[in-house]
Order: sequence, then structure tokens, then C-alpha cells
Amino acid sequence: MSVRPTRAVYPQQVQRSPTAGLLLGLILTLAAVVVYSSYIIWQIKGLRQLQSDLADRNRKDSLQLLRVQNDLNSLALAMRDMLDADEPYPLSAWSAQFQRIRTDLDDALRREEQVALVERSPEQREFLRSSLAQFWDASDRTFALAQDGKQDQARSEIRVSLQARQAGLSTAVARLLVQNNEYEEQVAARTAEIYDRVQRQVYVFLAATLTAIVLTSLYLMRSNRRLFAQLAALSAQRRDLAQKLIATQESTLRYVSRELHDEFGQILTAVGSMLGRAEKHTPEGSPLRAELHEVREVAQNTLNTVRSLSQALHPVMLDEAGLETTLSWYLPTVERQTGIAISYEKSGDAFPLSSAAAVHIYRIAQEALNNVARHSGAKQAWVRLRFFSRSLDLEIEDRGTGFVSTNPRSGIGLVAMRERAQLVNGTIEFLNPTHGGTLVKLCVPREALEENV
Repeated sequence: MSVRPTRAVYPQQVQRSPTAGLLLGLILTLAAVVVYSSYIIWQIKGLRQLQSDLADRNRKDSLQLLRVQNDLNSLALAMRDMLDADEPYPLSAWSAQFQRIRTDLDDALRREEQVALVERSPEQREFLRSSLAQFWDASDRTFALAQDGKQDQARSEIRVSLQARQAGLSTAVARLLVQNNEYEEQVAARTAEIYDRVQRQVYVFLAATLTAIVLTSLYLMRSNRRLFAQLAALSAQRRDLAQKLIATQESTLRYVSRELHDEFGQILTAVGSMLGRAEKHTPEGSPLRAELHEVREVAQNTLNTVRSLSQALHPVMLDEAGLETTLSWYLPTVERQTGIAISYEKSGDAFPLSSAAAVHIYRIAQEALNNVARHSGAKQAWVRLRFFSRSLDLEIEDRGTGFVSTNPRSGIGLVAMRERAQLVNGTIEFLNPTHGGTLVKLCVPREALEENV
């Protein structure tokens, strides 16, 4: 007989441990931590890029301040040339140069305000703005005096007012350059401090996260062990309860079977005997004699039915003759009742069985054959009883529609078969042979069968 290697074991027979799921969750959590760390590192790189942008902006600010300082130096050189007595040009000739420098200086200051990183006080901005405005006012007065021919007064205005204001502006711009450089150094120091703090926080976070993960996993595994210990205890209690229920059922069936066989059987036997005697004392050809004969046949048929029912509830021969003889009597009865041809095979050297084990094995065979008759649609079945040195195997096979192992709703008969197999420390399998149909295979260890013999 060829059987597929895959087993269609009874659904929900084994509880799976969630340890694998917990380990998978731990791996996923660690992966999340790694991803988060990568994200933090990427953020730090972004901060570094931002820092470089700030440095570029600060450089542009410094360039604009140097541009302002260069314009102020150009004004100082122009004023020095204007005061030089050897110059053949009148003072008004420098007006265009002053205007060009003024335009460039205004543009440089405007650009510098746009890129400036240092937050300047309103007083500083007002001082620079007012000083520059005063310088240009004095410059306009100087060139006005020069155009009126008052060269000496114009030179005096340059010495007294313009040069002093230019020196003040140069000092203010130089102070801004120094302040800008100091701010750049402060920003660099603060940025380095932030980087160090973020790095320490990342390390602390990783350590705390890993610690929490390890502790949580250990706790879950411990809780998992406790839960499975409770499940094992509940399973043992369920098994004890099932054993008691099945024992109570068998006791009840045995009692009802004996009552039917002894009480009702004796009563019907007595009724049949009395009807037989009455029939003998009735004259031949009498209508009463025919009626008594008919009633006696009804009583005899009822007696046969009661005896059959008694045997079906609990075969008396199971206690007296054993499992093999009971199966030899039961299988032909099933053939007559269902019309299914049953081939019965026995092999191996038989060994004694306890009455409880024999009952459980008989009930499993009975339920399996009932399933063949009700669900398989098969016209032939095979029953094999095999005695091995260390175990007993019982197989019931048919060539019907087959057993659907994925059916979530299992009948009470399958549940009872499984429970009875567990009560004798055996295993029961529902296999799908390659040629179709269903194979129910029960394997019981010999030591469990010989208990209480």
C-alpha cells in the first residue's frame, strides 16, 4: 500500500510555541533600531552640510565687509590726494569718484545685511547708517564749497569732518569684521558641542533600546513558558476529564447493554416460551393458533433486536473473548447492515489487552467504519489488525471520497477517536493514500495495552 509522506493529522492537535514569533519580533525591532540610527547619522550629515552652508554665508558676509572696508580705504586715499597741494586738479574733479564709491558702498552694505549671520543691535545699525549719512552730507558740502571756488574751506572740511568720519566708519567696519570672526568661532564651537551631545544621546538611546528589547524578550519568553505550563496542566485536566467522561459513557453503555440483555431478554424469552406453550395447546386450524404463532414471531424478532442493540451498545464478548473475536463478529454485522464488503486481516502474535484498552480500540474501529458508511460512499473497506513486538496497529482504509484535513469543523466522532487514542497513549492519523480514499491509522504502544491486564 502506497501512502503519501505528508500527514493529515487531526487539526489543533499541537499548540505551536510563540518563541519563533518573539525572535522574529526581536529581529525586526533591532532592524528598526538600525534604521533609526542610520536616519540619525543622515541627519547629522545634514547638519554638517548646513554648517558648511553657514560657513559659506559667513564668508560672503566677510567679503562684503571687506568690500566696504576697501571702499572706505579708497575714500581715504582720495581725500589724501585732494589735500595734496601738488595736485593740479580742482577738488570738484573727485566728485565722480566719490559718487562711484558711494554707489558701490551702498550696494555692499545692502548685500551685507542680507547675508549677515551676526545679529546686530539696533544701535549698531543706526550708528553705521547715521555715520555714513553724515559722511555723505559732509562730502556734499565739501564739493559744494569746491564748486563755489572755496577750495581752502573745502580742504578744511575734508580735514575736520570727512577724514574723521571716514576713520570712524573704518573702525566700525573693522569691529564688524572682528565680531564676525568671533561669531564664526563661537558657531563652530557650539556646533561641535551639539555634535558631541547628539552622538552621546544616540549611544545612550541605542543602549537603552537594546536593554529594553532584551529585558522585554526575556520577560515574554518567561511568560511564554508559564503560559505553556498552564496549558499543559489544563491539557492534563482535560485529558482526565475526557477519560472520566468516556469511562462514565462506557459504564452507562455496559449497564444499559446488560439490562437489555438480561432483563428485557429474559422477559422476551419468557414471553416467547409462554406463547409457544399456548400455541401447542390451541387446536390445529384454529384462528387463535395462527395469531399466537404470529405474536411469538414478533416477540422473537424483538428479542433478536434487543440482543443486537445490546451488542451494539457494549459487546459482551469484548470482555469475555477479547478484541480479535469481537471484531470478527462485528465486521460481518456491519457488512450486512451497510452492504460494504469488508476485508479483515490479522497478523502478528497476539498479546493480552486490558479491557479498557480493548474498548477504546473497538470504539475507534466502530467510529471509523461508521464514517466509511456515512461519508465515503465506498463499497469496499479494509480492516487490518497487526500485533508487533512493541505496539499494536489498527488500520481502516476505504477508496471513497477521502478525508478533508483542512476542514475547520471536525465532527464529534473524530474528536472522540482522538481522545480515545490519547487515553491509551497512542497516536491516530488520517492519511490520504495515493490511490484515493482515507486511511485511519492507530498505533498504540504495547506497555499501554498491557496495563491492568
